[in-house]
Formats: sequence, C-alpha cells, structure tokens
Amino acid sequence: MFCPTHPSAHLIEDHRAGDVICPECGLVVGDRLVDVGTEWRSFSNENSGNDPSRVGAPENLLLSGGDLSTHIAVGFGSSESDQSLANAQRKTLNNTDRQMTVAIGVIRDMSDRIHLPRAIQDVAAKMFKDVLDTKALKGKNNEAQAAACLYIACRKENVPRSFKEICAVSRVSKKEIGRCFKTIVKTMETNLDQITSADFMSRFCGNLGLPMPVQTCATRIAKKAVDLDLVAGRSPISIAAAAIYMASQASATKCTAKEIGDIAGVAEVTVKQAYKLLLPMAADLFPTDFVFTTPIKELPLQNEIKPSA
Repeated sequence: MFCPTHPSAHLIEDHRAGDVICPECGLVVGDRLVDVGTEWRSFSNENSGNDPSRVGAPENLLLSGGDLSTHIAVGFGSSESDQSLANAQRKTLNNTDRQMTVAIGVIRDMSDRIHLPRAIQDVAAKMFKDVLDTKALKGKNNEAQAAACLYIACRKENVPRSFKEICAVSRVSKKEIGRCFKTIVKTMETNLDQITSADFMSRFCGNLGLPMPVQTCATRIAKKAVDLDLVAGRSPISIAAAAIYMASQASATKCTAKEIGDIAGVAEVTVKQAYKLLLPMAADLFPTDFVFTTPIKELPLQNEIKPSA
C-alpha cells in the first residue's frame, strides 16, 4: 500500500478513524483498517495480577461443548444467590467431563515426568475418551485407566515404555494398571506390535552415553540371540540390557551391569544372568565388522563358562 502521488512517503495509521493517511498530501490511502494486535483490555480486577488478555484455553474436542463454556467465579463471602449459581454450574459439568478433565491432567503429569511428546499425550487422552464411552472400566481407578492408556499410546506410536516405567510415575500398582490394560485391549480390539529389544536400544544407549557402533552391535547381539533361541523366557528389556553389557565390555566405552540395570529398570543380577546365556555363543553374536577393544576370550565371567562338549 502506497500513495500514488508520493510513493516513497511513510504512511501513517490513524487507529481511531481506521484510516491509512499519506503525511505529504493527506490522502486517505486505505480505510477500515483492522488492528490485528492483541486486545489487552481487562474485564477482571486489575490488581489481581492475572493475564488481562481476553482469551481462554484452546478448544478441547474431548469435552462436551469443546470446553468453551463460561463459568462465573464465586469468591469467599458471596451471597446466597451466588452460591446457588455456583452449585448450578457444578451440576452442568457432567460426570464424564469431570473424569476426562482429571484423566487429561494425570496423563500430562505422567508424560512430563518421562519426557513424552505432546502427540503421545493426545493419543492417550483420545483412547481414554473412547474407553470412557464404552463404560467397560466403569468403577475402576481413573489413574490406573489413564496409565494403561498412556502405556498403549507409547506402544502404538513406536516409543514403548515398560510397565515399570509407567508405574514409577503413577500412584497405582502394576497389577491394577495391568488389569486395565488387558480390559482396554480386549474391549477396543487394539492390535499392538510385539515389543522387541530393539525398541529400547536407542534410549538405553543414549542414556548411557554409548557411541553408535556399540548401539549397533548391541542391537545385532540381541536380535541374533533371539533368533538362536538363547534367551527363551527372558523379557525384551533384560535381553537388551545383557546385549548392551556385552557390547560395551568388548568396546572402549565400558558400562557395568549395575549402571545398565539402573537405566533399564532391571536388577544387576538379572543383567548378568541373561549375559551368561549369551556368552557361550559370543563369537557368533558379534557383527563381523565390530572393532574389539577387549577380545571375546577376555570378556567378564569368561572363565566361569565351561566349554561345551
């Protein structure tokens, strides 16, 4: 936008009249100017210290009405009519919305503790809403349902977390979360891919500060061990921990079984027991291009393994 007579002039905006004016000749270049800035008018107590902008929370489609309803705050010492109004407002918030609001808060809190992105939180909240509509878990603990939904959301989004990790950030027992998980999977007919050791490798190795060659080696060891049926009955987390222990001990960046167990959430003895199952076939488990700092014959516990007949 510019003045046809004075194209180089810096135009002036008259916000009161809504016009754009040329300062050289006074020509109204544009009218009905719309201010797209923030409206900072406050309709609350200016001394309250609250943000004066007249905007609310974003629309939430998981709540009836999109959570765009208005509630009138009632302070201490209000009149009887005001208290009646507050009671009426509480009744308008139905039980489903109350449960949904609490669940969203629980999911957000648990996700923040284990650093899960917003996308996974939204998937978990949507799943909780679907489960709530089916009434399959009516009467069950809300937090247990929310934790189970978060666990399923992690698996669906290919960033699985163990039950132990979910339990660590919730206030309910593993058994209660497990019951809700089984009911949700059965009711919603959810198909979940089987968890493998590779799903945890990147996170565990990253938390341990291990280089990429060690992570690649550990992934290969775990996969080969499963293919050879060396670790039957062991959980994917235990297998991953044992593979990381073996790969790190053969490399220049060594980690103890306790350090790996603390990151993986398993006991030190569990890591070593799974490691002992891998050790007799260590030569077949390592990638051919792996650069050994410590030879296989010098790996820990090697002298405790009896040679096969």
